[in-house]
Parts: sequence; C-alpha cells; structure tokens
Amino acid sequence: MNARDDTHNPVTDGTGDDWPVPDAHGRNFWTLDAAFERLLPLYCDEAVRGRLQPRLERLGGLVGGQLHDWSQTADRYPPVLHHRNRRGQDEQHIEYHPAYREMSRLAFGEFGIAALSHRAGVFGADAPLPPIAKVALTYLFAQGEFGLLCPVSMTDSLTRTLRKFGDPELVRRFLPRLASQDLDTLYQGAMFMTEQGAGSDVAATASTAEPLADGGWALTGDKWFCSNPDADLAFVLARADASKPGFAGVGLFLLPRRLEDGSHNRYRIVRLKEKLGTRCMASGEIVLEGARAWLVGEIGEGFRQMADMVNNSRLSNAVRSAGMMRRATSEALHVARSRKAFGKRLIELPLMQRQLVKMLVRTEQARTMVFQTAEALRRADAGEPGAYALLRIMTPLIKFRACRDARQVVGDAMEVRGGCGYIEDFPEAKLLRDAHLGSIWEGTSNIVALDVMRAVRREGSLPVLREHVLACAGEAGHEGVLPLWQRAETLVETALEDPALTRSAASALYHLSASAFMAWEAARTGDPTRRLLADAVLDHRVRTRDPLAPEAAHQTDWPSLLAAA
Repeated sequence: MNARDDTHNPVTDGTGDDWPVPDAHGRNFWTLDAAFERLLPLYCDEAVRGRLQPRLERLGGLVGGQLHDWSQTADRYPPVLHHRNRRGQDEQHIEYHPAYREMSRLAFGEFGIAALSHRAGVFGADAPLPPIAKVALTYLFAQGEFGLLCPVSMTDSLTRTLRKFGDPELVRRFLPRLASQDLDTLYQGAMFMTEQGAGSDVAATASTAEPLADGGWALTGDKWFCSNPDADLAFVLARADASKPGFAGVGLFLLPRRLEDGSHNRYRIVRLKEKLGTRCMASGEIVLEGARAWLVGEIGEGFRQMADMVNNSRLSNAVRSAGMMRRATSEALHVARSRKAFGKRLIELPLMQRQLVKMLVRTEQARTMVFQTAEALRRADAGEPGAYALLRIMTPLIKFRACRDARQVVGDAMEVRGGCGYIEDFPEAKLLRDAHLGSIWEGTSNIVALDVMRAVRREGSLPVLREHVLACAGEAGHEGVLPLWQRAETLVETALEDPALTRSAASALYHLSASAFMAWEAARTGDPTRRLLADAVLDHRVRTRDPLAPEAAHQTDWPSLLAAA
C-alpha cells in the first residue's frame, strides 16, 4: 500500500459559468436536491425531521467535498491482506487506507447509520429512530460512497436478525458493541453464505456444522464470496444434519472473529477479491477449519432466518442504488446547466433535455419507492396487519428495478459529461463501476424478480400492494393507474405459470406503484413536478408507444421537469 498522504486531492473547482469544464465539487448535495426536503415531511414526523435535517445538511456538504475525496482515494488504494505479523506468526489482518477509516468514522460513528435503529441515544433521541432515518442518511451517504455502506448495512442487518431470532444471552452480550458509535469498541457484522456450488441456490450449501460438548458448534467448509471478511461477527449458513436434504438440514450460526481468550477463531481468509467496483471495501474467500460458532434458532430454520438479513440488505442495496442515481443525475444537471455548445447551454438542447428527463424519471421513481418501502418497514415492525406482506413484495421490487436502472442512469450521466466522464478525475467512472454491483449482491435480477413472485404466491402480497397503490392513486386523482393495474395483475398471474414473464411482470408492478406513489406525493406536497413525473412514468415506462410515431417523443413537459430538478 502506498503510504503517502493522498486523502485530499479535489479536482479544481470550475463552477464558474465561464469555465468550459463544469465541476460540482464543493457543492452541497442536500441543498442541491430541493425535492428531498419537500418529501421528507411525508415520511417522518417533525421530531425525527428536526434531528435529521442538520445532519443531512452536514452530510450533503461532505458528499460534495471531503467524503468524495476520501472515497476516490480509498478506491485507488484498496485493502491489503497480511497473513503473518512481523514476528512470523500466523495472525491475519487486513490493512485499510486511512481514507477508508475516516469514512468509517463518519458512517458508523458521527452518523450512526448502523446503530440508530437498535438503541436510543443516536442524535439525542430517547428511542431507536424509525427506518426512514437510516434510509435518508444512507441515500445521501451513497452519493459520496457506496462500498463502505456494505459493511454498515451488514452490521445493521446482522443486529436486526440477531435481535429477532438469537438467544437472549447472545443479544445481551453483543448488542452494545454492534450498536456502538465508537470505532474502538464497535463490532462490525457480515454474512458468509455464498459457496462455489451454492450461490443463489442456497439449498446446496455444503459447509458443515458439528456439535461440540459445551453446546457450541464447529464449522467446516469454504465460503467463496465474503464481503467484510474481517468482521467481528458473521452469520454463516452450514449443514448441521446431513440426513436432511435442502434447507431442512441447514442452520444459521453466529461466528466470532476472535474467541473469548482473544485468539483468532479457526478460519482463514485465503485471499481478497479483485473487484470491478467497491474497491475500498474488502471481499474475500474464507476457509472454515472447525471454527467455533453459536447456533441461532433451530436447525432447518437457517435459510428463513438468513433471508431476514438478506431482505434488509436488499433494501439497503436499493437505497444505495437510488442514491447513486441521484448523484449521477445531479452531476449531469450541473454539467448541462453550466456547459455551452453550439451557442446554447446543453440543457436548452432538445436531445439533452430528453436524455436528462429519462434519467430523472428513473431516479425519482427509485427515491419514491425507497421512501415508501421504509414506511412499510416501520409499519411491519409495529405489527400492523398486512404491512409485512406489503414490505415482502416491495423489497424485491425495488432491489430488482432500482439496481438495474442505476446502471443506465450512471452510464447516461457519464455520456452527458463526455470524455471527462470517462476518466477517473470525475465521479462517473467510479459510480459506474459501483452501480453494476447493486444488481448482483444479495441476489441477481433474475433471482430477485422470482422473489417478487414468491411473495405473491406465499405471502399473499399482491392484494395488499393493490390496495395500497390504488388508495394512493385514488387520493391523487391519478385515474390512469387503475386500468393498467388490472392488466399488470393479469400479467403477474400468467408469470406465475410462465417464469419467462417474471421480469416483465415485476417491472410492471414497480412502475405502476411508483407512478401512484409519486402522484400521492404531489397531492400531499402541492408539488406539480411530482405529478409530471408520475405521468411520465406511465407515458415512458408502461404504455405501449409506436416507435415510428413522431409525437411519441413529446408527451412530457421537459423544461418544467428540469427546471425543478
């Protein structure tokens, strides 16, 4: 690792109108995003908002400045795995660049993203904060850094699942450290699930667990892709009963990095992965060699319990993808408003307007779906009837669609900036590399789309989603949704019999839901822009259009949308 101090190397600020290479470095990405502040009161009460807003304003400034610089630096100097200490002893550790440590201090420490759902005291609150607080901070933080939020999300998700299914003694023992904002006492979390022969097909898990005389378990096997591999605690799936095939013999185990005497547990990080994106954050291969662990819940319930952690991580993934879309769109808007070509600002040119509006529609769909899913999570945790079924379908919907849309939006933003967007000095290159991971982690697009159908079949989620969507559309007077929704449900029913239609059906549910929710936001806030966006979703992402019809390109009031973006 290069030891030189390279933690602050901003691109020259060219924000002046007379500078030919526009640069948003130094801007506050909270204050740049007026829609964020307008929407927040719909999803959190005044007390929570009062705690959040000053933190969001500070974080927005960091996104455009120091956090961006640390992120770029940590990306250039990825983690290094050391197998021995200087005395030649087998004592593995991963060395991180100081920029990564500073970002960790912000995410885990100052902003408490992994802690605020699990204990009182974060931002002075007398109780854990609702999901929207975590989602709002993650959405904005992701505009500056994506990869670090994987360890943050896994720590939060492991804590949630441990509290839900773990033995009370394990919860009592580890919760204070998992929810700590002090990096010296913090325990980070991870999940070691993927094997070479058991990626999405988790039932094929081959790692084994053997009971020990003292009530613990010894884990043996290979885990092929483990992000945050030096985490203090990890959830591991292993086969505890070889006589039972599939999920029936699989259990969920809590694996500590160190044993009670301070020694390393019996597993090794074989190597770190060389990844396309999220380079600042370590991912590795792990070999379990009789590693000591504790069983969580019952044998045979392991995958169901791990799925709780995976679903929470899927929501985080979607939030991060939504945040990256907003960063990319904000950068593209800045370039288009600042740069001149052919005697005009780029934003005045019809083709550029069309490109920016298409980016904006995808970006704002994802934001609305993220906020709506956070509210569904709050209601589900409160035990409201039907809320879990709603959460159960909305989580894979947004993970499927938003993560795919992020790849398109970030690629378009790179094109708006032109050649500068393709070099590493500007944010688009890193955003593009990171965006491709969102649709792979915690389930590829096919797997997550199939999970939408699983929620329909097993959880009875479709009627609950229908009721919520049509209620929002009805309140907003968004009549165009109803006939299209009826057709979408027919497509879903067909997809249940013909899986080849699964992605089309899931996309239809996502687009129609987003359109209804955006119209509801417009009605509640009085913001006409969101109604324009709701209509644009139907026009450009749902309704069939003749690609040869000249009027098809002019169904949206582009200048009005872009003026308010």
